Amino acid sequence: MTITIYHNPDCGTSRNTLAIIRQSGEEPDVIEYLKNPPSRERLVELIKATGMTPRELLREKGTTYAELNLGDPKWTDDEIVDFMLAHPILINRPIVVTPLGTMLARPSEAVLDILPNPDIGPFTKEDGEVVIDASGAARLKV
Repeated sequence: MTITIYHNPDCGTSRNTLAIIRQSGEEPDVIEYLKNPPSRERLVELIKATGMTPRELLREKGTTYAELNLGDPKWTDDEIVDFMLAHPILINRPIVVTPLGTMLARPSEAVLDILPNPDIGPFTKEDGEVVIDASGAARLKV
């Protein structure tokens, strides 16, 4: 079974998602998309598979989003994709592809919905947030 994660090792959400995948017993294909950006065709496929629009997959924080004025509705989907290809940091992450679906795994524990083995046991994020406690119960955010 193949699982792929479009990963940024500098991103805590991406690191936590990768850890959850590995704790599920899978070793995913890890694509550091800032070093190896997807082709236009692959990026369009990923966007479509997530059910999102290119604009919904744009990352604002820590990017050139504001400088490029990407909040302006004048930009078409094709133009947004062009910006993502020219500036891969604009692609929100992590994107995870499994046999059960494709998603932007934000928050990281959302990836459990598309993992073949979501029963990963206790899991705590690197910031100390408990996702699944020792009894196996998921912690709900209030």
